[in-house]
Amino acid sequence: MKICKICNNDTIETTDPKTKKIYHKCLSCDYIFLDEIFYVDEAHEKKHYDKHHNSFESLGYVKMFEDLIDEFIPPNIKTTLDFGCGRGLVLPTLLEKEGLVCDRYDPFYFPQKVYEGKEYDLIISTEVFEHLQNPLEVFKELILHLKDGGYVLLMSAFHPANDEEFFKWWYIRDVTHIGFFNLKTFEHIADELGLNIVKHNFKNITLFQKGAVR
Repeated sequence: MKICKICNNDTIETTDPKTKKIYHKCLSCDYIFLDEIFYVDEAHEKKHYDKHHNSFESLGYVKMFEDLIDEFIPPNIKTTLDFGCGRGLVLPTLLEKEGLVCDRYDPFYFPQKVYEGKEYDLIISTEVFEHLQNPLEVFKELILHLKDGGYVLLMSAFHPANDEEFFKWWYIRDVTHIGFFNLKTFEHIADELGLNIVKHNFKNITLFQKGAVR
């Protein structure tokens, strides 16, 4: 039996009847993670990301981020970090057009840890946390670089409630997706790290706030 990577409680093992991949589902916080024997190596992971060509020509992709900015970014934000930005074209550019300063970090495309020694009003991480082997540790690191009253905005699809729906879910077919959350998981993370969930959309977007309200 594996121990949950989020809350250290027991998990149950489930197997995808189609791919035979093994997943571990937490009985406490609902986090689900792929067994490590099915992880792809970094070379294959990078090759997979290189196939992504999201740009300003991808109108639906741009609209997704425009809506994210309109609906979820609080007022009075000045400094931001796009953590796991990929090639870092669309979202940082849109934020900069709004007058925000946006630093970029990605382990493959912008590997310099520009956030070291800095604190931000807002850290955004879109379609990143489902790729992480140790998401709680990454989250802990991020909030060290967040001002009191600052925000973390995560985009990662909430997993279905039951195994049948989970194994039909398109999101698990991406070979680089290894960890899956729902609102209960994020509520546990918020409690563990002293954060408040101030907004979510019941689907894939969660806004956390650190410390006192500004």
